[in-house]
Amino acid sequence: MNILIIGGGGREHALAWKMAQSHQAGDIFIAPGNPGTAQFGTNVPIQVNDFVGLKALAIEKNIELIVVGPEEPLVKGIFDFFSEDPATSWINVIGPSAKAAQLEGSKAFSKHFMQRHHIPTAAYAEFTIENYEAGLAYISAHSLPIVLKADGLAAGKGVIIANTHAEALTCFKEMIQDKQFGEASSKVVIEQFLEGIEVSVFALTDGTNYQIIGHAKDYKRIGVGDTGLNTGGMGCVSPVPFMDAIFMQKVETSIIAPTIKGIQEEGLVYKGFVFFGLMNCGGIPYVIEYNCRLGDPETEVILPRLQTDLVSLLAATDNGTLIDVNIQYQDASFATVMAVSGGYPGAYQKNLPITGIELAAAIPEIHVFQAGTGFHQNAVVTTGGRVLTVTASGDSLKNAVIHAQKALVKIQFEGMYFRKDIGYEFP
Repeated sequence: MNILIIGGGGREHALAWKMAQSHQAGDIFIAPGNPGTAQFGTNVPIQVNDFVGLKALAIEKNIELIVVGPEEPLVKGIFDFFSEDPATSWINVIGPSAKAAQLEGSKAFSKHFMQRHHIPTAAYAEFTIENYEAGLAYISAHSLPIVLKADGLAAGKGVIIANTHAEALTCFKEMIQDKQFGEASSKVVIEQFLEGIEVSVFALTDGTNYQIIGHAKDYKRIGVGDTGLNTGGMGCVSPVPFMDAIFMQKVETSIIAPTIKGIQEEGLVYKGFVFFGLMNCGGIPYVIEYNCRLGDPETEVILPRLQTDLVSLLAATDNGTLIDVNIQYQDASFATVMAVSGGYPGAYQKNLPITGIELAAAIPEIHVFQAGTGFHQNAVVTTGGRVLTVTASGDSLKNAVIHAQKALVKIQFEGMYFRKDIGYEFP
């Protein structure tokens, strides 16, 4: 079958790499793609929110399967756009309807959903300009630290953990009165701070049944020892040692199964990935957030570990056989380490030449996924803050990280930085 992958980052590079291995894959198109995705299909210069352009491409190329990478087109209703048009309604679009995508698109929506279905999450309250003064009073009486979340999509920057009441009050004012994140922060969710270890679990659902396809631990902070500013992710490991059968059974029983049941009971149209952002609080999992797609850089570590044919797995969401799929994993540990631009997550230079990608990729058990790259004068250059992810396997997480670092030293661009302690907690 012909496939369209929507997006242009490391997640989409990993998706293209994985799907190209399937015997069911025909022609693969990536919109807009990057130099890495071009190795496995045809890049098409159509942006992710250009639904009309994407539909024209899908019809022209006889696309049968569409995988939506980023969150914004999902929240804006790309699933509905394709499913409501007779010319494209037969295409298997992997992603939820716009209404179901509010599980990611609105923090308040997801909190209400979890409350209705008794899914463990942090205590919370929500405020807008209409009850602004009540919000100030709520914050002043709240225990520390305080978590403030912009209700809508804020490009991964809408979550603040305030350690003082003064900081929380300032952040609250900036979000609501100063419109720090635009319409996304017109409503703010204030949450109890959960103490624990943050992890992610990924499932695929057809709206009734589901399969768990992987889990990972992401490292968000820019600095060694989880210090400094938050980023979009500096690396991941999988499998996570403490996410054993006992813990995963708790996740499935108290979180995943009631979430999918809730989706079905509420009549939400959902055919795609569910990203469960969790906090392990002393062995008890709580939901921090839902995402309605695969994460980045988590995709770059869970897909190399996943042994099951991804195209067959996605096709099963459309033909009623998802419940029968046998999920299998590679018998190894995996680590992915992100190479970022100097200055990230602040200001950074672009269009810097990158060398050594081929040398790193030639090492056995190494995958180099391009995230923030582009072509300039026939050379691969940097275009984003997070530039490359290097994923390696090993007989332990420690060795997987060592292998990834050995590959990374073969890659060079001006100002390149990567964390040398991904997986530091695990021997």
